[in-house]
Amino acid sequence: MRTPESRLAFLASSRAGMVIVAALGWQSAATADESEAELAQQLANPVSALISVPFQLNYNSNIGPADDGEQWLLNAQPVIPFSLNKDWNLISRTILPLVHQSDVFPGAGNQTGLGDTVQTLFFSPKAPAAGGWIWGAGPVFLVPTGTDDLLTTDKWGAGPSAVLLRQTGPWTTGMLGNHIWSYAGDSNRRDVSSSLLQPFVSYTTPGAWTFGLQTESTYDWEGNGWQIPIRGTFSKLTRVGTQLVSLGGGVHYWVESTPTGPEGWGLRLTMTLLFPR
Repeated sequence: MRTPESRLAFLASSRAGMVIVAALGWQSAATADESEAELAQQLANPVSALISVPFQLNYNSNIGPADDGEQWLLNAQPVIPFSLNKDWNLISRTILPLVHQSDVFPGAGNQTGLGDTVQTLFFSPKAPAAGGWIWGAGPVFLVPTGTDDLLTTDKWGAGPSAVLLRQTGPWTTGMLGNHIWSYAGDSNRRDVSSSLLQPFVSYTTPGAWTFGLQTESTYDWEGNGWQIPIRGTFSKLTRVGTQLVSLGGGVHYWVESTPTGPEGWGLRLTMTLLFPR
């Protein structure tokens, strides 16, 4: 049975979904111009020199040893590029989660608040390498900004991160990965040693629609367990007034999870604000 807080989260997400559908309806049936299609494809590149502010709402269920838990996770993910010189960019990618969850283990009740922040800095050449390969590498940091004991690791962490991709015609294919080790924090909490592997492929149409397939797989080296969702996504670059915005969504299925992790099907809704230079 959903709690009042859970019902509010569900209603909020439903309204967000209706806003997305309505906004898509505002777009005329005419094909978008080439620049919008190009911008849509730039969004598929994690190290493109494009200022964007994605908001990503995720829903997962069947969490915990009794499979009674559910979670709504809203990630604010600003991406800000900086030009270092004529050859190199620095791309700042931040993930700040706002979480509402309930019954993630028996007797846990509800928690609402901030989760831990993940900050990545990619150093990336402005020009593609030989063969059209685009890459970036740099550090990733874990910052314990969680506002509840069940929403934070209470650990500071750091490690390496890298991305490699290629864009050929309308196709974008690549892989993003990182590893985070904890180095400070509450000594009574379990250490962090976690790897992320994110292969992705997407296709962008001349009408600025993008369809993608990806997984955001993580391996917990402390708990010796995989979490692997397979996700299909879609998005449409459009305008709301004068603001360029990409609206979309997707579904995922957990093909592998830890004993207390999410299971079954999940949902994602996205809204990304674009600020071309």
